[in-house]
Amino acid sequence: MGLLVLLALAGYGWGSVKFWKGFNRTNFSTNRLMLTMAWPVLIFNSSYRQNFNRALKG
Repeated sequence: MGLLVLLALAGYGWGSVKFWKGFNRTNFSTNRLMLTMAWPVLIFNSSYRQNFNRALKG
C-alpha cells in the first residue's frame, strides 16, 4: 500500500513538473498553477488532454 502511494505521488510530481515546464506550448494563457495542480482530474477532458500532450513534448 505504501509503495503504491509513493508511486502515485511520484507520477503526480513528474506530470506536474513536465506540464509546468511545457506550459508555454499550450493554448492556455492563465491559471498555470491551478492547471498544473489539477492535471490528474482534467486529463479526462479532451481539450485539456491535447494541451497536456503538447506540454509534455519537446
